[in-house]
Amino acid sequence: MAERTQSSTGPESAVAPVGGPRGLLLVVSSPSGAGKTTLARRLLAEHPELRFSVSYTTRPRRGREQGGVDYHFVSDAEFDGMVAASAFAEWCVVHGRRYGTSLPTLRTALASGQQILLDIDYQGAKKLRQEFPEEARLVYILPPSLQVLEERLRTRATDDPAVIEARLHKATEELRHYLLYDYLVFNRELEQAYAELEAIYLLETARFVGAEPAPRIAALARDCRREQREALAKKVLESASSLGESAQPSS
Repeated sequence: MAERTQSSTGPESAVAPVGGPRGLLLVVSSPSGAGKTTLARRLLAEHPELRFSVSYTTRPRRGREQGGVDYHFVSDAEFDGMVAASAFAEWCVVHGRRYGTSLPTLRTALASGQQILLDIDYQGAKKLRQEFPEEARLVYILPPSLQVLEERLRTRATDDPAVIEARLHKATEELRHYLLYDYLVFNRELEQAYAELEAIYLLETARFVGAEPAPRIAALARDCRREQREALAKKVLESASSLGESAQPSS
């Protein structure tokens, strides 16, 4: 676990500075199979002050998923009603199913200075940045390559070949939008990737407690800035060419 920040008001204080952002929206995205869920769950477990934003979805429940914990599972008609009522900060279609983030829930959490983690794709991340430009910090989890990602998807054996092909195509599309993100975490090795994600979280939350993160943590987080890792992201994206996909980034 990373070193905590130090503050004259105490590290447990989460009150936002007067006139500053009210809370943090830590938006984490990645292609399917890149390790986002594993990393996010560990961050939530080790930082109980961080809350997970439970999305609404029209897709069926899978395995041991629990309503209200993993997702709010709703019908198409219910989702339509929420869209009509402007109840979503963002919503999008992924693999033929709709996903949305509750706008009232986010507004209430931010008003009370809470730190929120959201697990959404680039479409939702872009909309949340537009809705909450001061509070949103966007993190993208990079796989080592598209070939490694394909191997991970086939090894976990939860999808048939056609679904895996669709996920790989979607992964390339998502990777092309890395320029949207503030930070890029490289998940070649899980422990290092977690250290990077945690450092980013600690650096960003320091703004809200009037603290300074330990120098090692600040240096690690800043090394993950998109500007520092753009060459690495391009290399990962170029690996898509072997799968017959475009390797050009999208702004």
